[in-house]
Amino acid sequence: MSGSSGPKQGLGLLGLGAAACVACCIGPILAFLGGLTIAGLVSTLVIGVAGLAVAVVAGVAFVVTRRRRACSTPTEGPVALAPPSAKGDRRSRPTAAPVPGSR
Repeated sequence: MSGSSGPKQGLGLLGLGAAACVACCIGPILAFLGGLTIAGLVSTLVIGVAGLAVAVVAGVAFVVTRRRRACSTPTEGPVALAPPSAKGDRRSRPTAAPVPGSR
């Protein structure tokens, strides 16, 4: 009985081949996974820094635009406004009467 080749001996040989394959190929597999990890980390950093740069530029543009609008030169003297017209008729009403001498 010891000399017969049964299903257990075939599976043992298959298991030995699988173990040899894992031992041989584990280096390149781990190197590939490590490369993916490093590439993922680098791309995350690059995308994050680019997003931060875009946010800073947008914030600076927003602040500069708001300050320029706030610093416009005011008109000298009082500004005459037209009296309000009928309730709900906002489209036909001017927001301010023309300032005398501005033409």
